[in-house]
Amino acid sequence: MQINFKSADKSDVDTLLLLIQKFYELDGTITFNSSLTRKALIQLLSDESIGRIWLIQDQSKIIGYVILTLSYSLEYGGKDAFIDEFYIESDYQRQGIGKQTIKFLEEVCIALNVQALHLEVERENTSAQSFYRQVGFADHDRYLMTKYLRE
Repeated sequence: MQINFKSADKSDVDTLLLLIQKFYELDGTITFNSSLTRKALIQLLSDESIGRIWLIQDQSKIIGYVILTLSYSLEYGGKDAFIDEFYIESDYQRQGIGKQTIKFLEEVCIALNVQALHLEVERENTSAQSFYRQVGFADHDRYLMTKYLRE
């Protein structure tokens, strides 16, 4: 299946909120806060220096989304990026769309002079871990630790 990626803009916020809520419910570990998420989406959509958002489409039908955030790391030799969120509707999974999306993100990162692409995945989600290994991601013997500064 051939898909396309539509660069999201502020007119897509409501659509993104619906998809994000589905993703968080499926994930089960993230609490969905509509107003907080809306504010973060608008900020991200307003400043390409911090990242990009794409709607994943089958022709013109929206079937998911992916968010790439940008950072900088001496360890990785410069700009790095995170696949912050990646969601595909269940009816469209296991059809090669994930691989196409990763390839698309790699091409975007190369164009942006990104040196390393990261992601995080739940420890229990062995299916996603297997997929990410297949497309070239490697485990590191590290833990991602977080301290929330504001809530």
